[in-house]
Amino acid sequence: MKLLIPVDGSELSLEAVRFAVRVLLAGLHGEVVLANVQEPANLYELIVAHDPDVIDQVSADAGLHALQGARELLDAAEVAYECEVAKGDPAHTIIDISERFACDLIVMGARGTSALRSAMLGSVSNEVLHASAVPVMIVKPDAASDVLG
Repeated sequence: MKLLIPVDGSELSLEAVRFAVRVLLAGLHGEVVLANVQEPANLYELIVAHDPDVIDQVSADAGLHALQGARELLDAAEVAYECEVAKGDPAHTIIDISERFACDLIVMGARGTSALRSAMLGSVSNEVLHASAVPVMIVKPDAASDVLG
């Protein structure tokens, strides 16, 4: 089974990683794809940067930084993983990544770092839940510590 775990650097996204690690260590045979989605640059950023390559590099670096905590958790548990940093609308890009990597399950936190976006448009996890062709497991803050002991 291949698990996609979208990570935005928030504590709740790390709870989703911890939950997946617990399930994998309890006996689920699976592979992990860690993903981070960076939103596209806004007009101000494009004007100030003058160079789209600079924006792309900053975005890629920010994505790798957001994945660092999740990578440390997986490394400590000796769970193999792949990483993907992408740019675009978070929900749709997560679904695209799950299709590209042929994932069987998406494991993600209930809320991420974008509280304003969640309040106005509905959370990314809710969008993924409704649009994904594969099952989506939403990890709530208390659920990660209650499962499997």
